[in-house]
Amino acid sequence: MSEPAPESSPGGAPQRLVIASRESRLAMWQAEHVRDRLRALYPDCSVEILGMTTEGDRILDRALTEIGGKGLFIKELELALLERRADLAVHSLKDVPMELAPQFELAAIMKREDPRDAFVSSRYGSFEEMPPGAKVGTSSLRRAAQIRHRFPRLELLPLRGNVNTRLARLDEGRYDAIVLAAAGLKRLGLADRIRAIVPPDLSVPAAGQGALGIETLAGRSELAAWLAPLADARTAAEVTAERAVSRALGGSCRVPLAAWCVTDAGGGLDLIARVAAEDGSGMAEAREHSDRADLEAAQSIGARAAQRLLDQGAARWLGSS
Repeated sequence: MSEPAPESSPGGAPQRLVIASRESRLAMWQAEHVRDRLRALYPDCSVEILGMTTEGDRILDRALTEIGGKGLFIKELELALLERRADLAVHSLKDVPMELAPQFELAAIMKREDPRDAFVSSRYGSFEEMPPGAKVGTSSLRRAAQIRHRFPRLELLPLRGNVNTRLARLDEGRYDAIVLAAAGLKRLGLADRIRAIVPPDLSVPAAGQGALGIETLAGRSELAAWLAPLADARTAAEVTAERAVSRALGGSCRVPLAAWCVTDAGGGLDLIARVAAEDGSGMAEAREHSDRADLEAAQSIGARAAQRLLDQGAARWLGSS
């Protein structure tokens, strides 16, 4: 086990911080973004990135539902935190399990990018334009279930790999269109590949989509204080509501569950949540509102939305996933 790096200078600012990150292009962009923010806050601090390949990155020939879920993208990064080879890990929040092991915590949730899905195609401008049998690629049960519900004539096919791999498979003609997170494309400078933003009333985003979460060991109060300026209270409230839905319903990549919360013009929270049958044959939807936008209110509307979904019989789709 590596010796822990010196944490702070006599003045209280960090001297050296190590960020654990997956080595995909998008993950490295995210880690570099956090690194640059930290360097701006603490000019005398050495901020380094420890690039790692996770099990989720290595196994690309099977769906995530078959190999253990999205937690496979963070397991090795958490080990680096435990062994003090890294001080923090940067994740796409939608990849972070709803329940962290007690030795870890989310120290900061950063302001998020566009949380919506993106329709990418060189042949068609929207799902409506696609003919029966057209092939749509996605790695997400959530996306596939909602698209099948609205467009049963389309063929939904699995698609894994990093963003560039997925775009390459589209360009090779294996798919007529693919669906990706708009945030990832925009962060990588690939916004020109977006043919259309998928309306949220067609495909509600995943809980936490577009937000970055910074994970640390629990109890490192000094580290949490250093990371506090990176946190965004509005995003934290929105994704807390979304994750509360998912937590209450046992959400994971095995469950076609969606939740999206926005702060309204009056400073309250509006939440929409869905659970769909994997084959698109049925769907439950719940909408909740709070006049407040604090974390307690966010948890409350998330719990209420989850109960409304259960009241509509969503358990039959959760249990079959």
